[in-house]
Amino acid sequence: MKKFQIQLSFLVILLCSQVLAQNNWKNIKTIEDLYESYPNRLEFLFDQLDLNYDGLVEVKKSYEEKDLVTAARKLLIYYKKNGKLDSIRKKQPIVTNESVSKSDTILKNVFTIQNVKSKLPILKDSHRDWYYKGPFNDEEWAWLSNRHSQLSQVFQSYLETGNPKYALYVDEFLRDFIIKSWPYPKKKSTTSVWRGLEVSFRAKKWSDIFYSSLNFDQFYPATHLLILISLAEHAHYNYNFHSKKDNWLTMEISALTKIASFFPEYKLSNQWIDYSIKEMTKSMQEQIYPDGVQTELSSHYHNVSLKNFELFNDLCILVGRDLPDYYLKTIEEMYNYSARVMRPDGSRPLNNDSDRGNQLGKTYTFAYDNRQLILDGYEKYNNPEWLFIATNGKKGIAPKQKSFFYPWAGQLISRSGYDKLAHWAFFDVGPWGSGHQHQDKLHLSISAYGYDFLVDSGRFAYKGVVADKFRSFARGSSAHNVVLIDNKNQSPGPEKTLSPQSIDKYKITQDYDYAFGTFNNFLELKGEAEHTRALFYLRDQFWLVLDNITTDRPRNLKFLWHWHPKCRVIQESINTRGVVDKKSLKIMPLSNVNFKISQVSGQENPNIQGWYSSEYNLYEPNILTEYSVEIDKTESFLWLIIPENNSQRQIKTNVLEVNSSGFDIEIFIDNESWIITIPLKSSLDVELVKKN
Repeated sequence: MKKFQIQLSFLVILLCSQVLAQNNWKNIKTIEDLYESYPNRLEFLFDQLDLNYDGLVEVKKSYEEKDLVTAARKLLIYYKKNGKLDSIRKKQPIVTNESVSKSDTILKNVFTIQNVKSKLPILKDSHRDWYYKGPFNDEEWAWLSNRHSQLSQVFQSYLETGNPKYALYVDEFLRDFIIKSWPYPKKKSTTSVWRGLEVSFRAKKWSDIFYSSLNFDQFYPATHLLILISLAEHAHYNYNFHSKKDNWLTMEISALTKIASFFPEYKLSNQWIDYSIKEMTKSMQEQIYPDGVQTELSSHYHNVSLKNFELFNDLCILVGRDLPDYYLKTIEEMYNYSARVMRPDGSRPLNNDSDRGNQLGKTYTFAYDNRQLILDGYEKYNNPEWLFIATNGKKGIAPKQKSFFYPWAGQLISRSGYDKLAHWAFFDVGPWGSGHQHQDKLHLSISAYGYDFLVDSGRFAYKGVVADKFRSFARGSSAHNVVLIDNKNQSPGPEKTLSPQSIDKYKITQDYDYAFGTFNNFLELKGEAEHTRALFYLRDQFWLVLDNITTDRPRNLKFLWHWHPKCRVIQESINTRGVVDKKSLKIMPLSNVNFKISQVSGQENPNIQGWYSSEYNLYEPNILTEYSVEIDKTESFLWLIIPENNSQRQIKTNVLEVNSSGFDIEIFIDNESWIITIPLKSSLDVELVKKN
């Protein structure tokens, strides 16, 4: 009983000391401060280290003498002098009073997360509230703030200016977060602090900051030791509780590898690397199609996976570990896709959950800007075609073809060329996607002359008030350029395909592109209906869209055309024209059908419609043009979509034949004319005859 009371008294004293330390965390700066407040944490750190590792002999000696303070001091000396990662280490900047306004805002604990700005509250114990969910109680805001991108911003400002206030903020920020994050839960979590993605992002940033700041006067010894303590727990999390698929796995396992490669002194580092190689190579085969496209089929998350696969390869080189030959080849194929799919202005398609992305010259992160991503890829892999694409043909070597079809992803990217004013279209006939999916099969986006015209409505947000209002719309069919049959959404699935699109479903030649796809699974639809859409692009000229609706009963059809918010939309009898800065795109229905035509913008009731989101948490009204018609039986509909630069073109059309296999049409534009056969069943039947 007496022994139990002694143990209980010791536990109470320990807990009380830790509570006092939590309330006095700002004064924990020296090794002695850390040991006095958290002796068990230093014990934990040395238990994680292989003290037989080359260079740690003196550390081990002091540890075995139970002099943890001296051991910790020698450990930091070892890291300062071990000669590793010289490219990351930084010299103390020259002190200045220069300031960076964006970082000065962060110094006030005002963070901007996915375009939403808010101030992190301070708790009674003087810690920041790391569980704060922003002004709209958005869990995504809390998650992303705990990835510490704001920390990287401030640290970079210190390197650029030498102003001590930035280094002091980073140092205090880290001590605050790490101490407040204890105890580490040792289980899979979805909390604001200990969700796997946030663990992985922090681990990567902290590893860089640790080595970069070792020789900075404004970083306290306690801070560097706290990083080492917490990184061991971050590694434990990413090793034991990482996601099992898609881009989450690549982010979490690449973080585990970064810790292991930067800190081989941890006992389990070799085990972590062995495990990471097994998991990452397996995951690459599972989540990257043979055509180089990530299976979530989101241009945004394709880039996320690409950069994490690439980071993993770099880390394996750092520690002298070889990866299979296909690993690097796959990375290059992923770069190929990112280059070929982007618009002429460097932005990405908004397919599934994606952001359009920043243009050249704006702040760059790999997830947001394809152009800078491809320029960085060129520097590393020296593919001159990427340089040509990213510079709009000013440098590099032109690809052998202008358009591309990705048979596993089921995506056609049509181009007139690679200049800034080129035509560009994205047509989706592929699977649903393995994550971040939208019900958007057979969607078509079009840009021309440097402007977006027909658009995907975007992803809006995942959590919070924006998501509450728009998320269902963003994912649904009505947010895309598709056909609604009896106002029903497309059904989800399949997530992946087991085989590529057959060669008879697409065709790319010097003069034209062609592809078609079919969808027949609609939510709560009575009876049976099938939509087949074929797209034909005559290079430098126009697109033809052929829609066939096969049905067993009368239906209401709504053909949806979503315009970019910059477009002024003009109704010209049955034709619709979107105009931006004297450039335009005209949609012309060529079938003999009595459409009911309406336009919707910024609608909230009875349902959300006519809204556009180019980036997460940003949204604005746009215009939807809806062509509605009632049909009694199977019917086909043909559309001519023609871009016009500064002046309207003289257009005449003559439908020569309509049958169950497709259309024959004669088109006259200005002084040129063509006869085109657009099939619904086989690319082998496409024909183009230029008459003059």
